[in-house]
Amino acid sequence: MPHKSRKQALREFLAAERITAIGEAEWQAALRALAPISESYLRDLLRETGLAFAQPYAGIRQKSFADLERDLREMLAIYTDAMRAGDRQRARYCRRQAIAAKDRARFVARNPKTSPEKKAQKEEMAQWILVWLENPEVFPAWVEIRKRYCSSTDST
Repeated sequence: MPHKSRKQALREFLAAERITAIGEAEWQAALRALAPISESYLRDLLRETGLAFAQPYAGIRQKSFADLERDLREMLAIYTDAMRAGDRQRARYCRRQAIAAKDRARFVARNPKTSPEKKAQKEEMAQWILVWLENPEVFPAWVEIRKRYCSSTDST
């Protein structure tokens, strides 16, 4: 019998477990069920399902500035709650998601095949994420000011 794809294995897992939304328990179970699998690939597969997907496991999308802002604000809420509760592991996980998103944005921006418009967009997105990483609590006010005075986000 041929080896089943990760996508097929995920579909079978979701059906067998009757999963209708992805939270922490479902995320951890999916990681175990599909091991070995990278978190980023699993996240991409889960996004394709259309299921509700909770932060911080949903990660930080960068298809648009609106997606980026929404995900960074959601991640901020999770991060703040984790810090208040003394859950340093969860707070670190939030930061790791932001760092991975920044690295992806920079990777695309530095790719010689990326168009100048896309480079500028990804550089700006990396800046947003850096602000979040440097001082997450400042991000909401900063992004409001940035959106008002920066024309590169007009397409949001």
